[in-house]
Amino acid sequence: MPSAKESFFVRFAKEYGWRAYAIPVLSVITIWVLYDVFISPTPEPVSPTVGTTASSSHGGEGATGPNPADMTSMSTASEELPAGGSYTEKGDTTYRQVGHEGANAGQGTEKTYKYVVEVENGVDTSGYGGDDAFSSMVDATLTNPKSWVADPKFRFEHVANGDDADLHIQLTSVGTTHELCGSNISMETSCFYNDGGRVVLNESRWVRGATPFNGDVGGYRQYLINHEVGHGIGYAAHEPCGKDGELAPIMMQQTLSLSNSELFRIDPNEVYPDYNATCLANPWPYPRA
Repeated sequence: MPSAKESFFVRFAKEYGWRAYAIPVLSVITIWVLYDVFISPTPEPVSPTVGTTASSSHGGEGATGPNPADMTSMSTASEELPAGGSYTEKGDTTYRQVGHEGANAGQGTEKTYKYVVEVENGVDTSGYGGDDAFSSMVDATLTNPKSWVADPKFRFEHVANGDDADLHIQLTSVGTTHELCGSNISMETSCFYNDGGRVVLNESRWVRGATPFNGDVGGYRQYLINHEVGHGIGYAAHEPCGKDGELAPIMMQQTLSLSNSELFRIDPNEVYPDYNATCLANPWPYPRA
């Protein structure tokens, strides 16, 4: 006859089956896990070894970036053509019409200017997007709310027939630009040529921009269009910087400088006073429109 103790385990095993063995084992595992979590010491983090990639570095030794405060002024005069891509020295003085008609903007309470976009034959535009890219920049600039259409007097319409156009906006080689605009100063400029309503945009500036724009070639192209079109719609005179640190007037010669004194040095017969108010580059007639 089994003992009382044996009878208890026998009865327990018969009643609970496999659970009679599993419950004690699970209890032991649970106690071990709780000990490992709350009592065992946390290991020290391992420092990265050679070959480990870190996302960033803060402090410590190493090379530092250039400090603008330590730099001297640029050795290249601001009016000189910046270094950059190639451009056409001389086209053949004939033009091809580019882009597509249809772009339009403005109320035109006083005047609607119809325009076409042209590129001098011999000028290769493939390096900056092609003929259509040039035309699209002209369209986007003249129809922008910050451009001349902010003034309700003006409206611009890109038309198909050049014979109907008031303005011929022309991307022109350096040599032809000199013939039309003159080259009495030693820098590349553009101009408005009254005969035929020609907005002459110097391709060398279209490619390389201007030093006062600090590498912003896109912004400079917008300025170039707005400035020369400004001459074409009646703003013949240039304007000086009004106050140090302000946005430059669109009719300031920003291609050459943003400083009144520098522009006075270039041409004392212009409108610029000989005091060093220096403006910020600005491509728009109405930048806050």
